[in-house]
Order: sequence, then structure tokens, then C-alpha cells
Amino acid sequence: MMSIAGVIGGALFVGSGSVIHSAGPAAVLAYLAGGILVVLVMRMLGEMATSSPDTGSFSTYAERAIGRWAGFTIGWLYWGYWVILMAWEAYVAGKILHGWFPSVSINEFVLMATLALICVNFFNVKHYGEFEFWFALIKVVAIVCFLVVCTAAVMNLWPTGEVSGMANLTAHGGFMPNGIESVVVAMLGAMFAFLGAEIVTIAASESKDPAGQIVKATNSVVWRVCLFYIGSIFLIVCLVPWNDPLMGTSGYGSYRRTLELLGIPGAEFVMNFVVLTSVSSCLISAHYTASRMLFSLAQRGDAPAIFKMTRAGTGVPVFAIIGSCSIAIFCALINFSEALRPKDVLDTLMNTTGMIAMLVYLVIACSQLKMRRKLEAEGKQIRLKMWLFPWLTYLSIVFIVGCLVTMAFVEEYQVLVVSTGIAAIVVALIGVIVHQRALKQAA
Repeated sequence: MMSIAGVIGGALFVGSGSVIHSAGPAAVLAYLAGGILVVLVMRMLGEMATSSPDTGSFSTYAERAIGRWAGFTIGWLYWGYWVILMAWEAYVAGKILHGWFPSVSINEFVLMATLALICVNFFNVKHYGEFEFWFALIKVVAIVCFLVVCTAAVMNLWPTGEVSGMANLTAHGGFMPNGIESVVVAMLGAMFAFLGAEIVTIAASESKDPAGQIVKATNSVVWRVCLFYIGSIFLIVCLVPWNDPLMGTSGYGSYRRTLELLGIPGAEFVMNFVVLTSVSSCLISAHYTASRMLFSLAQRGDAPAIFKMTRAGTGVPVFAIIGSCSIAIFCALINFSEALRPKDVLDTLMNTTGMIAMLVYLVIACSQLKMRRKLEAEGKQIRLKMWLFPWLTYLSIVFIVGCLVTMAFVEEYQVLVVSTGIAAIVVALIGVIVHQRALKQAA
């Protein structure tokens, strides 16, 4: 359930609307391409994680396979990704709660949500898993109900509403009304929604039989991606005109619009509840992941030693949790400053995180390529093997690099590529300096 929760985020319920609005019904191809990449990346990560479960996950594997600078860089970038995401998820939660209780400001709800949900991570992974189980269950039930209702509508069996059948799949300009270029751009946006599936390899290192749990979760990625993402997006583009103005409205959501057109009463409240659950789940998992990555960096000497201290008897990295949560609270407090135009600040921060998802995928693929050959040379048994090695790994690397290059030539992504690229270079240089100092002290 934790791996399911990692895949299903607010981007599916809300962000998919803008993807569909830009690419038309062909948006389903964008999600299909992103889904295939996630399946391949998770298989690669699963191979490494079953051979050597570690709280640092791909950051640790990058250090072993590529070099310490790589582990340092991707570890800190990934930590930053989840810390920033916490602030964004808290803002969305605060906005929904403010809509229900207007007497309390969004800012107050943002701070309350951040403080309340990060407390979950002071418990061990078992209790964190309990919270994620119930949050994930709500999301899964909501999506399954959505799929059942929409399938009935596509088959002309739904009794109410304004839409039915599959006419919208080819109407309003055809299946690909805005050309292949729009699908490529939409694919880049859709792929960011999948980041989170890898959390299970981090959490599994604190559980019983980590290798077995990783195998189980990795093997289930295929049907989860097909059912939850590709299945629901296909039904939406069948039922809702891609050029519906509300599909492109920020924060409105493709799920909500579909339910409204199907005549479902209380669609807005239902979807706000589901989205609130989703962002709460993501906030918890974001803080869990950030704290464990900081803990792993400290264990390897790439972060202050205080962050590797744990609570006796539980193994919970208390100071890593406090460190990550402090940054999250600081980002949440940005909302109290009108001078900073809080939503603009958070939007800017969130836009820089998309590239990190691509860099994480690229590092996982390059690390698996080297570690597989190292494991085979050592004669170790590999419990979960990557399919068609090394060709599918090479294909994944080429595909990711191709996406990054394409982003550099798309106007709306150029600033993102430059800013994130500069940040990655700066962090890498810091990693090299830290490594060199450590070597001198050791000598």
C-alpha cells in the first residue's frame, strides 16, 4: 500500500487536466510513455535494492557505481525535492481546508497541516506504514469507483449526466488535435507525476524481509500504472471534451470535471476530500523520504554527523526528521509573507523539482548498468533481474537524455533546465570538495 501511495499523488487528480487540455485525447500516449519508463526504472531499482537494501536507496547505489560525487549530488537534490514538495502539498491542503472553514486563513491551515503530519514521522516505519495504508486505501477506493462509473458511461450504461460513449476520443479535431509536439511536451509533464514509486525501496530497508517486500512492490508496479493512470486517463478523454475550458483551469481537476458531466452530486466536495487525503499522504511520505535520505547522507559522511543519530530502541533518525521538518516549516512560513507572493514562490520552487525527477531516473539507470556487471563479475545471485539487460537499460538512458534535450528546446522548460542544471552542478562541486577534504583528513 505504501508503494501504491507513492504512485498516486495529487498530480493524477488535478494536474492531469492541464496535460489533457494541451495534448488532447493523445494525452493517454504521454501517460503511457511515462508509465513504461517508470516500470523499467523500478525494475532496475528493484534489482539493486534486492541485492543490497539500503535506506539511501539509489543515492547509495550511485555512490557505489558511479562515484561519491554522484551519490552526494543526487542524494541532496532528492532531499531538496521532497522538502519543497512538502511545502506545496501543505499549501494545497490549506487551500482546501480554507474552502471548508473560511473563518481560518489558508496560512494558518498550512502551518497546522505541516506540524500535524510531520509528527507521524517521529514514529517508526511500522506506524508510518499504518497511516499510509489508510490514506492509500482511500485513494484506491476512490479511483476504483471512478473507473467503474466511467466504464459504465463509456458503455452507455450510466443513467445520468451529459456525456457517454467514446465520441470525444476523436471529436473536436481528432485524436491528436495539436500535433505530435504537444504530445511530447505533455509527456514531459506527465512523467513528473510518477515520481514516488521508488519510496518503497527506502522504506523496505527498515522492514522485515526487505528484499521480499521490494520484489512484491516492484512486480506490482505494472498493473498499478496501467490501471490507475493509463486506465483513468483513457476513460477521461473518452468522456470529456479535451477543449473543455474547465479542464485547463488551474486546480480544477480532470476527475472533478468528469464527475460533474456525469451528473454525480457533490462532485466538488468528493474530489476535494480525495485530493486532501492524497496531499496529506504525499506530505507524510515526502517528509519520511527526506528524513531518511538525510540520515543516509549523514551515515556516509556527506551531511553533518548529528543527522545520523537515532532514537534508542526504534531506530528512528530523530535529528534528520527535525532537520527536514525545520526546512518544511520555513517554506510553509513563506505563506505568511504577502511581500513574497507566497504562491508564486512555491510555484517557482515546484517548477525546479521536475528536472530532479528526470535526473533521478537517469542516475538509477546508469547505476544499474554498472552494478549489474559488478554483481555478475562477483558471481552473486540476483533475485530480481532487469529485463533484456543491457538493451532495455540503454534504451531507458537514451529516452531520458532525449527528454532532457527536448526540454532544452521547449520554451516553457528552458528556464527550468538551466536553473536545475546550475543547481546540480553546484551541488556536485560541493560534493567533490567535501570528498577531497575527507580524503585529506583520512590521510
